[in-house]
Amino acid sequence: MASISVSVPSEKLAENLADTGAEVVVWKMDGPPPRQVIDIVVPPYMSAGEGLPLLADVRTRLVQGQSIGYEGTEEKLPAGVVFANASTVHETSTAELALALTLAAQREFVRFVRAQTEGEWSPVRADSLADRRVLVLGYGGVGKAIAARLAPFEVEIIPVASTARDEDGVHVHAVGELEDLLPTAEIVITSLPGGESTRHIIDDAFLASLPDGALVVNVGRGSLVDTDALVDHVRRGRIRAALDVTEPEPLPADHPLWTLDGVLIAPHVGGATSAMFPRVERLIRRQIEHLQRGEEPENVVIRT
Repeated sequence: MASISVSVPSEKLAENLADTGAEVVVWKMDGPPPRQVIDIVVPPYMSAGEGLPLLADVRTRLVQGQSIGYEGTEEKLPAGVVFANASTVHETSTAELALALTLAAQREFVRFVRAQTEGEWSPVRADSLADRRVLVLGYGGVGKAIAARLAPFEVEIIPVASTARDEDGVHVHAVGELEDLLPTAEIVITSLPGGESTRHIIDDAFLASLPDGALVVNVGRGSLVDTDALVDHVRRGRIRAALDVTEPEPLPADHPLWTLDGVLIAPHVGGATSAMFPRVERLIRRQIEHLQRGEEPENVVIRT
């Protein structure tokens, strides 16, 4: 098999990959590359964009990101770069959080946590997840993982994607059908990617089409939601929200979303679980094997 060089952003990851037969070096991408040729470059998680321009000084065959999303990445890459995203790494954990946020909002966990800090016994008859009509907006890897976890909760799942299709016995609706679907959607869970095509897809008109008391759960990107419109609808008691991502992000300390009743906020932790790094490692191992065997890498989403 061909000799492969790999750079990773941490000593721990380098140690774990030592048995792959590849030459592994640590490069945090906060300074010049350690060598002129690195076959696979793995940028740091969450701050990858800051170091991507440094790739102009290194010859590489693959840049392996650690996130599923890659909006804005292409503009930061020099010419001639192949970039792969981290599909297979974050879907499960993000779907877990989507389900957790949905359940927490429906069963009013925020109320219980506040009561616990005061030592108060505060029963409430909450909304169920069972028997709800749940619109899953975005039916890629994360959306499918969310739908799979929702199914045992006895809900009606309405998948929506950019185009209509029938897939594995499931009818997926098109975004163009939202006008007809939203008035009966009691819960909307979105995992769409960011970018201009999805920016503020959840706007005032979208929210106004939902029934009173509907819940919006966002584990995609903050840019999917028009924050001002959401604040307005929540203030009026029309809509509830459970958000792992916001616009702006991080959410400023004085932002009204922090204190509005009916809002639950997580600090962009969809993929941040103990499952992440073992799955990242397995993906990098597969990419090393692909290149060693002369195969095409998986998950390629950009070629500059």
